[in-house]
Amino acid sequence: MNYASGNFPSRIVCLTEETTETLYLLEEDWRIVGISGFTVRPPRARKEKPKVSAFTSAKVDRIRELEPDLVLGFSDLQADIAADLVRHGLNVHIFNHRDIAGIFGMIGILGGMIGCEAKAAQLCARLAANLDSIRASAAQFTTRPRVYFEEWDEPMISGIRWVSELIGVAGGDDCFDDNSRQSLAKNRIIADPQEVVRRAPDIILGSWCGKKFQPKSVAAREGWGEVPAVADAQLHEIKSSIILQPGPAALTDGIAEIHNIFKAWQASRAAR
Repeated sequence: MNYASGNFPSRIVCLTEETTETLYLLEEDWRIVGISGFTVRPPRARKEKPKVSAFTSAKVDRIRELEPDLVLGFSDLQADIAADLVRHGLNVHIFNHRDIAGIFGMIGILGGMIGCEAKAAQLCARLAANLDSIRASAAQFTTRPRVYFEEWDEPMISGIRWVSELIGVAGGDDCFDDNSRQSLAKNRIIADPQEVVRRAPDIILGSWCGKKFQPKSVAAREGWGEVPAVADAQLHEIKSSIILQPGPAALTDGIAEIHNIFKAWQASRAAR
């Protein structure tokens, strides 16, 4: 394929949701011929596009039948899928970003891959303006809440880097900012649940990918009754579809929901 001549990919398979959502926002969704079965954004994608993969598995034969000229994936967890597809002669690009800058980078690179650099830049500008607006609102807070974000419960896993950064933009401080710099979930395991007690979060945010967050079970953990977030009933679920996908969703609906929780916490403190 001669990209220099303008012959850009026109049959794309997206193995994760963030590239699907990005292509829809760029109004380039006509290029998508296959998506992940976990895709929920935008909702119409599930109706319009064949589902050809989970997260760590894919229907390789079905993908080959679609004759994609580009397959997009994410992270080391899809390395085996990528290798299998490459062995079958397909063009594969695996994004591996873990922070806000990486999300913007993904959008820019994807835009370049399809010859839509200007539209990608415009999307990035809109997303950046949204973050700036929330950052300005958060600057009005009198106190920044200490926040524990739980990505999984058994074992307990704290939030990844882009989540930690979004908590900061929204006006809070991640209690486990040190953990967030570890890209692999296994390196963000909190071995001692009492470490959360010691770090005393004012707010607990839960996003258990694949199952519903259970505030009551979290509050019932041994010794957690003295945690400020538990004592004040500040345990909130953030849907994984808007925060655990490193794409536009996290920079829009995800951070908006976090910021609204922080604003409500500020109001409750002021009312005391």
